[in-house]
Amino acid sequence: MANLKSKITLNVELDENRVPEKLNWTAEDGGITNAEAKAMMLSVWDSKAQESLRIDLWTKDMPVDEMKVFFHQTLVAMSNTFNRATQDDKMTATMKDFCDYFAEKLELKNK
Repeated sequence: MANLKSKITLNVELDENRVPEKLNWTAEDGGITNAEAKAMMLSVWDSKAQESLRIDLWTKDMPVDEMKVFFHQTLVAMSNTFNRATQDDKMTATMKDFCDYFAEKLELKNK
């Protein structure tokens, strides 16, 4: 059986102070080619060190109101992923309650 591989590429253009100006990504298996993004969060699990490693980037022109929506949607997605990975319905409900609270405090429900 052949080993299947999938490649995701992230490109970050920086200004002279190394602040991201442009983010683009490609995931050919998903039909994405050099798509523009304003922010990204990447987490990987280091099993040996038992810790999460992260890359969080956003462009300097990312609007704060969009960043709030991005965080909310990311938290909701993490709740869904947590449920699929653990089948822990009780904690998933608690996480979703927090997502609702987060959206309410930031007044995102009307958007």
